[in-house]
Amino acid sequence: MTTSEQTASDIQAWFAGRLPQEWTADTPQITVDREEITVRVTVAGAPLGEDADEAAVSEAAAGRISAWREETRETRMQIAREAQHRFERKVSWGAKVGDHTALFAHIAVPTMTRLRQPQRQVLDTLVEAGVARSRSHALAWCVKLVGQHSDEWLRDLQGAMEQVRTVREKGPAA
Repeated sequence: MTTSEQTASDIQAWFAGRLPQEWTADTPQITVDREEITVRVTVAGAPLGEDADEAAVSEAAAGRISAWREETRETRMQIAREAQHRFERKVSWGAKVGDHTALFAHIAVPTMTRLRQPQRQVLDTLVEAGVARSRSHALAWCVKLVGQHSDEWLRDLQGAMEQVRTVREKGPAA
């Protein structure tokens, strides 16, 4: 099987077998696209009293994520090198403590699109209003906003696409 034919489930399975057991008490979230594999690991939270306020919880989570990042750096980089060689994609890491998530060194990939005047005017309005620094930044902002409000629909669509890939792989017997 060539790298381009490897499915997200193949990549997820590889990481499930490769990650240290202590990192997989909760199932890591692994997101795959054409350029990047992002692995998010759930880390145990810092012990705080039940009366801790949101600011204290947030700071404790940031501290735990920072500590985990430093403690696991060497192992994460070794796994990333292996995966990058095997799957020909960059590997990025993240950690989650409770509701708090941090991503480490994830990549930004340039994309190009052609827009007609009404769409350009939307971007220009965001720039003129100070919401975005440039058309490029405005477009990224729009994509992020759409992603936040259509997660379920996008998950359903991605699931359907995975089913199509599975059916294609089975194909008719030659």
